Amino acid sequence: MRISALASHSALDVFDGAKDEGFGTIALCKKGRERPYLEFRRVVDECIVLNDFMEISSEVVQRRLVELDAVIVPNRSMAVYLGYDAIETMNVRFFGNRRILRWEERIGEKNYYRILDEAKIRRPKTFSIDNVEGPVIVKMPEAKRRVERGFLLAVDRGDLEDKIRTMLRDGIIDNESLKSMVIEEFVFGAHFNVNYFYSPLFDRVEIISIDRRIQTDWDSLYRLPAEVQLKLGKLPRLIEVGHEPVTIRESLLEKLFELGYSFVEATKRLEPPGIIGPFTLQLAVTPELETVVFDVAPRIGGGTNAYMGIGSQYSKLYFGKPISLGRRIAIEIKEGILKKREEMILS
Repeated sequence: MRISALASHSALDVFDGAKDEGFGTIALCKKGRERPYLEFRRVVDECIVLNDFMEISSEVVQRRLVELDAVIVPNRSMAVYLGYDAIETMNVRFFGNRRILRWEERIGEKNYYRILDEAKIRRPKTFSIDNVEGPVIVKMPEAKRRVERGFLLAVDRGDLEDKIRTMLRDGIIDNESLKSMVIEEFVFGAHFNVNYFYSPLFDRVEIISIDRRIQTDWDSLYRLPAEVQLKLGKLPRLIEVGHEPVTIRESLLEKLFELGYSFVEATKRLEPPGIIGPFTLQLAVTPELETVVFDVAPRIGGGTNAYMGIGSQYSKLYFGKPISLGRRIAIEIKEGILKKREEMILS
């Protein structure tokens, strides 16, 4: 068996972890973006170079992956470039429940708000423009970056309407962006991305690592004095460009485990057999030490590369050594093979 992934997002973590556990690896690369996967040849055994990522779902590429006995570890890039319909109908085996990927959206019948509500997990309130009550964060695709989610911050309804007009005028967003717009209450608190792993084989929810986003140009704007920020009149774009490892107050781990187990049980009810393997809950810890989950990734998180090659502190508490989330995936696949229970972890 070989482990494959679309060559973007968290693929290097997946490949490095796979090699640590003795698996062969296959990178599904797009022409012009393949260099990192050719340079890091120790962790990539084969690089299938495509003109477009959409070719992954073609009969030719699927046949090749089946011949190579490949298992795909899906990431956000695969969901964006291929789409859920293509992923759900491919003949290649996937690690985890591929149907859960669709629940990452905020609109439509299957969305992560439903999972959080089913799990009774606190999340931000959502508003229409007409009933905005106070500070909000708006999430929507930008005009030129459909594959990425853009963000807009506003202090009230008037400020929101002014900023939408400005962004429309400047071409940052368009009318299509507004159709997918979601307006959320802005929750004041410290932000954490908690990277979990649900193992059907060990029957437990694990906290593997925690990270934070590095975003442009928010990362530089907040360093400026308020007076300078006001004079610049510049809106931060909050484009994710990296992640950094963090820990969380130990007394909060009780709440994080409760969130993780509640989330897993909710997915079992909504999309059987539920989440399998990695998922990330992005949350804020308020001054009252309450947790508010404001985003969900029902697959491997983009910040797991922060622990690639060194492993995470929480994983050591399970395995006696620090491992990355990519390696945790490979361990689960190996365990499934040894126990002849692959059907519990593959779809």
